[in-house]
Amino acid sequence: MASGSVAQGSMIERIFSIEVVRVTERAAIAAAKLRGRGAEKKSDQAAVDAMRTELARVSVDGTVVIGEGEMDEAPMLFIGEKVGTKCGPKVDIAVDPLEGTTLCAKNMPGAIATLAMADEGVLLHAPDIYMDKIAIGPGYPNGVVDLDAPAEENIRNLAKAKGVPPEAITAMILDRPRHADLIAGVRKAGAAVSLITDGDVAGVIHTAQPDKTGIDIYLGIGGAPEGVLAAAALRCIGGQMQTRLLVDSDEKRERVARMGIKDPRKKYQIEDMVRGDCLFAATGVTDGPMLAGVKFGNGVIETETVVMRSYSGTVRWIRAEHRQLDKF
Repeated sequence: MASGSVAQGSMIERIFSIEVVRVTERAAIAAAKLRGRGAEKKSDQAAVDAMRTELARVSVDGTVVIGEGEMDEAPMLFIGEKVGTKCGPKVDIAVDPLEGTTLCAKNMPGAIATLAMADEGVLLHAPDIYMDKIAIGPGYPNGVVDLDAPAEENIRNLAKAKGVPPEAITAMILDRPRHADLIAGVRKAGAAVSLITDGDVAGVIHTAQPDKTGIDIYLGIGGAPEGVLAAAALRCIGGQMQTRLLVDSDEKRERVARMGIKDPRKKYQIEDMVRGDCLFAATGVTDGPMLAGVKFGNGVIETETVVMRSYSGTVRWIRAEHRQLDKF
């Protein structure tokens, strides 16, 4: 069936966006209670527990295809775990209950709780290994950047397409030793570099709103599961993204094969990672350029969430006040 058709969209249409929002809200609130306490594992586990509890209430027959790890690595929300009431449509679910565990532990900007949901078979089943990525926002000709091109070339081509000098371009890159040459290449082209310590799902999404975030392009190596989640977001709001799995050992080749991936060197486009209609939601845990973090007040908890749908191109920003605090 053709990707994005009304028939394909009809299945996911039964899942109300607000149900997905409740899932990320609950995870974000749980993690936010541990902000700034230096407890990465505890905050991540709190988000996982809360997200799993809320997912159990959603009327779907869901399978986690992007999760906290494989069954022997993660006790909950592991790849292959069944979630939902089992009474609704069959769906793929990709989750990162706390994207930016270090950001949350240090109460730094940009930690989010995020989830993508799509009809069964739509999302790429990516193993928990590294993935090389490049992403830009909407409004550019296809192929203006390329994963296999040098950083300097991508910066110059993007600047030309945007109608600005390279000095007006800002690239977001994870602050890792492996990116030293990449960072040097971007700066050699004249562009600025915005380094992040964590959170490359949000980093990719930032490229879709450069006027708000100041980020024009995302480059570098990060987690493959996060790459699929980011692709789901860009599928909804527009943009370009190319990725490739980094399969550099026999053990990883075996894991990739178990996931049904026949070509481990394939260069993926967004449409390869998200092959049809999807929903994407993210709730802020800490304040960031995209989303406000959870606010704890006197008798009320405030959250901000973005929820997107690829079929309709709808993006909703939801600011919620939660007053039944015993539920959290």
